[in-house]
Amino acid sequence: MSSPTEQYQPESLPIRTWGVWVVSLIVGLEALALLIIAIFFLVSLFTAEPNSLSGAVFLTVMLFALGSGLSAVSWQLFRGYRWTRAASLVWQLLMLAIAVPTLLGGQIGLGLLMLLPPLAVLFLLFTPNVVAFTLRQGNSAAL
Repeated sequence: MSSPTEQYQPESLPIRTWGVWVVSLIVGLEALALLIIAIFFLVSLFTAEPNSLSGAVFLTVMLFALGSGLSAVSWQLFRGYRWTRAASLVWQLLMLAIAVPTLLGGQIGLGLLMLLPPLAVLFLLFTPNVVAFTLRQGNSAAL
């Protein structure tokens, strides 16, 4: 029977590749954008009169929750947790569902800004190096 120190071999851990860095950065920037929009909505709650106060409060809380959750996904993806691939995939698909109609509606700049990062993340999420790095379980040793 081997001791816990013999089982942990740092050289056997997958290496954090540039794909992990890029995916974490893009998801983190998306989270930051959501939090900035949430702050704008919070300020507008006190400076402008919304049509529906309860709807505006709900949307503000939802934006803060999504931004916080997406920032957690970005950080945990950078650390290599498996569940982050699914969360990132779902968020990028939602971004595509918003980006395509925006692009087809004639807003080319905004549409491309919302379309290109999700496409990059969707491509990189399925590269072998990123998949290998994100096979970490919750009880694995810290990276």
